[in-house]
Amino acid sequence: MASNASHRKVFINSSIAVARKYGFHGLDLDWEFPQDAAEMEYLGTLFDDWRHAIDLEATASGRPRLLLTAAVYFAQYFFVWGKKRAYPVTSIARNLDWVNVMCYDYHGSWDISATGAHAALYDPTSNISTSFGIGSWLHSGVPPNKVAMGMPLYGRSWILKSLDETEIGAPAVAAGPKQTLSNEKGVMFFSEIRELINQKNATEVFDKETVSAYSYSSDLLWVGYDNQESVATKVSFAKEMHLLGYFFWAIGQDNNWMLSAQASDSWN
Repeated sequence: MASNASHRKVFINSSIAVARKYGFHGLDLDWEFPQDAAEMEYLGTLFDDWRHAIDLEATASGRPRLLLTAAVYFAQYFFVWGKKRAYPVTSIARNLDWVNVMCYDYHGSWDISATGAHAALYDPTSNISTSFGIGSWLHSGVPPNKVAMGMPLYGRSWILKSLDETEIGAPAVAAGPKQTLSNEKGVMFFSEIRELINQKNATEVFDKETVSAYSYSSDLLWVGYDNQESVATKVSFAKEMHLLGYFFWAIGQDNNWMLSAQASDSWN
């Protein structure tokens, strides 16, 4: 779609029509992910055309201009098969109201060999962290007031090899089992994690190095996630970086608004 001018026009016009029909405040694009440099360039062109169309529609209708945002990878660039892919930051900074940076899923069931902090604020061993990712967006030229930091309301789970090693990076043998709500191997909603801690008397640990939490139970189930302490620290980080704000994925996965309320209190 993005590579063809006529297809872009149909997509853009239909998206604006749907937003107006249902009274939305704006539009958010979630393209995971452009496959090569050409698609990144087309993404920038799509944003150019979309912003132009939104501005024209607002002028013609006399209604408030629709917001235009996008969900993006945790870092401004990444490598696939040794080739660098970088987002079109000039177009993004010019056309979008903000980007929703998906600062999670750094580790998961695609690698069952070891546990991981899937939303680590810091990682002393690599650049796979929220601090690095947010920094890459800011250093690329996207203003901090156009950056929203994402946090997960779910954890990533594994089955430990043994209880002899339970830390982040401990040997694992499989992804964690499906849960009732998340219904996906290796994923647990925060509400399910609280049940694990309360019903199975799981051990909960806060890791200061990565600013993340993990829990493990006697049946070898291990899950890494954000808790109230890590959320508070991350929100403070976002404020220190003068970011626009934060968001959660996804709000229905919280446990009685524990993390949502913590984030709000920390921001204010």
